[in-house]
Amino acid sequence: MSAPDIPATLARCRDLVTPALQEAVDRLDRASREQSSYHLGWTELDGSPGKGAGKAVRPALALLSAEAAGAPAGTGLPGAVAVELVHNFSLLHDDLMDGDTERRHRPTVWARWGAPAAILAGDAMLAVAVEVLLEADSPYAAVATHLLSVTVRELVRGQAEDVEFEGRSDVGVEECLAMAAGKTGSLLATSASIGSVLAGAPAPVTAALATFGLELGAAFQLVDDLLGIWGDPAVTGKPVLSDLRSRKKSLPVTYALHHGGAAGRELADWLAGTDESTEPELHRAAALVADGGGRGWAAAEARRRLALAEKALAGAEMPDTTRAELVALGRHLADREF
Repeated sequence: MSAPDIPATLARCRDLVTPALQEAVDRLDRASREQSSYHLGWTELDGSPGKGAGKAVRPALALLSAEAAGAPAGTGLPGAVAVELVHNFSLLHDDLMDGDTERRHRPTVWARWGAPAAILAGDAMLAVAVEVLLEADSPYAAVATHLLSVTVRELVRGQAEDVEFEGRSDVGVEECLAMAAGKTGSLLATSASIGSVLAGAPAPVTAALATFGLELGAAFQLVDDLLGIWGDPAVTGKPVLSDLRSRKKSLPVTYALHHGGAAGRELADWLAGTDESTEPELHRAAALVADGGGRGWAAAEARRRLALAEKALAGAEMPDTTRAELVALGRHLADREF
């Protein structure tokens, strides 16, 4: 069997989800609808049509999970819309909390309309996500909605811990991984299983899909943290060394602090500073993370987590073509260059 064409898979899923997602956003009040449409890339600041934004990976996972259960992709459509709305609700709030004025080379909602607008637009997207899922034509709609609610709670936990960690100097690697499991892994786990829930799949299939998403989330976060230091700005849409500019205690940094010996101690001294760093200082900090083992550990751990994700699918009963698409999509997410 030839390897699945991931761009084609994403395009197929995006074409199915986008009209339903637009219908959901159309329910919002005028201001929230305008800001959400802009954030999603459907419009520009002047109201003209946009180019679209994002690859819609989470909706694709939701649709594929319905197919993994032997159901049509459309069975997972309400779940696909819901997880994409939750994802973007979190991005609107995340941009505000992080003070990010740009996302994908465009002004963020809060930078353009103000903090209250970004909070309200995000809240509106979260509310309509629940509406759409409860209205699903499935006897398991309430079960899927409960899953989504638990996921949002876990996502908020992870985000809250991320904020708390900024003021702590003693955060360990395991704590950091648990935070990432909430902030990133929980929604990917639900995205990869919610379609199967709506399809009424056997519990072992849904559990395998959820494990796949959770481990993929860990791999994704590890790679994202590597890109936050060493990523190409043309690809990431952020300045080079962006996470170090904000002195973020990401996973590679945290590992180097605890296991990096002399490099870790020098890195800790730099992180304790408050002055704005020069470019040479930022490059020195990146070198300390690498010398302290953070870069190598994060890359190896990302590969290990991806292997665990694929192992979860290997033993689950599902169509081989769908399993291959899920594996290929996981590798597409976790094999980004850094």
